[in-house]
Amino acid sequence: MRAGLIVAGVVLVMIGCVFTLQGLGYLAGSPMTGVELWAVIGPILVVIGIVLIVQAARSGRTGHPG
Repeated sequence: MRAGLIVAGVVLVMIGCVFTLQGLGYLAGSPMTGVELWAVIGPILVVIGIVLIVQAARSGRTGHPG
């Protein structure tokens, strides 16, 4: 389960970065290019992905030192 959350988080971060770059017009060749909506949705996906990664990493800790 933990690995799945980390993978999902990484995928969301990657997709969010692509959406952001397309929305800002840096990645051309898509109907999403230059559309401000994607420049807003992208960072939201990045934040959600980071939260998933952090939560998964914390859930794997047992709380016992070394």
